Amino acid sequence: MIVEQTLSYVLTTPYTILKSRTGGVISRLLSRVDLELVGAQMICPDEKFVQSYAQIVRSEDPKYLNADSNLLTKYIEHNLGPSGGRKHRSLLLVFRGSDPCTKLSNICGVIFSGDKSMEAGNVENLHGETIRDTYADLISSPDDPNKVIYFEPAVLTPKKQELADKSLKLFAGFLETAQNIVSNRTYPDPSKIERTLVIIKPDNWKYASSRPGTIIDMFSKTGLRIVGIKVHRFSLRQALEFYKPVEENLIKKLGPIFGQKAQELLENEFHFPVRGCAEKTFAECFGAQYGRDQFQKIIEFMSGLRPDQCTPEDMDKPGSVMCMILVYEGEDAIRKIRDVLGPTDPLKAPGGTVRREFGSSVMVNTAHASDSTESYEREKEIVMFNSNPLGRIINNYLESAG
Repeated sequence: MIVEQTLSYVLTTPYTILKSRTGGVISRLLSRVDLELVGAQMICPDEKFVQSYAQIVRSEDPKYLNADSNLLTKYIEHNLGPSGGRKHRSLLLVFRGSDPCTKLSNICGVIFSGDKSMEAGNVENLHGETIRDTYADLISSPDDPNKVIYFEPAVLTPKKQELADKSLKLFAGFLETAQNIVSNRTYPDPSKIERTLVIIKPDNWKYASSRPGTIIDMFSKTGLRIVGIKVHRFSLRQALEFYKPVEENLIKKLGPIFGQKAQELLENEFHFPVRGCAEKTFAECFGAQYGRDQFQKIIEFMSGLRPDQCTPEDMDKPGSVMCMILVYEGEDAIRKIRDVLGPTDPLKAPGGTVRREFGSSVMVNTAHASDSTESYEREKEIVMFNSNPLGRIINNYLESAG
């Protein structure tokens, strides 16, 4: 039996992002639903989008809303769009799988329950099992339980596929002109502001895990803002260009070391010393070849493809492994992110750093971060960060769904 694969989404609210709860939300979603994350994008909805989105949500079954005030749609109209002349960041996460609306709704949790468990006086009924249990608030007046005095849903997600498809069509239209790096804030001294690129590498995506979200959560202690995000699969050409500076360093560093090891093995095997020009030959031949092989393994790790086993036709195909790329913004962003990331070798990384917690080797070290402004500009171009495929993914799905 073929199980239908459909798309649905979770929209993380501006308040949740502002409070640096993005990593926690992503951790719950990735570790507790058997769905594929196919795309992510930071967006800044305008008033036109907000009104259209509220109208779609308003068409949902009234039993999921507050009967007196249309609680959810009022929240969308007053909190998702611009305020004080400034747009606000929301994070769109799109998932694919069987019955994604039900699965995502279950993990996101209820907004308004029949037993009023989120209202004043009933907080002991919350268990922290869902995203809204942990991050949402629905507070009623002690004198009038039907009067809501504060409401924050944390995330938005549709319960029905019909509504998911309507919303996705709206998102796709909005994404056609949306920038993948949002600019919604002015700074007193823009010259102090940096941007840096972070890659959550493929070893974090092999199975359902909270690791990607936990890594984002660890970076949140820098106080920096996430202004861009995308799900990415490195092509072979991109990986080769991205890591090109590494190849020469590997050959230079590993050539003499492994050339000497090869020489020692031969001397032990044949019981005579190899001296003179042979030492240089071992370094330039065997040692250099070993360095190149390690470089090939890095490319395979990042793209799922090994260069010496691929044809020219494979160069620009998306790789078989995925990663997540983020852009952080703020004062001294490059140093702050790299301090939390830790050094290349996880075994030498201080406790509490990302690589110490999750890295296993110099190659499989869980994440990358730009080491300079020049590196950020170069890397951003290679991974085409300004181009996010999410809108195309949604449109392709809607066209196939007919």
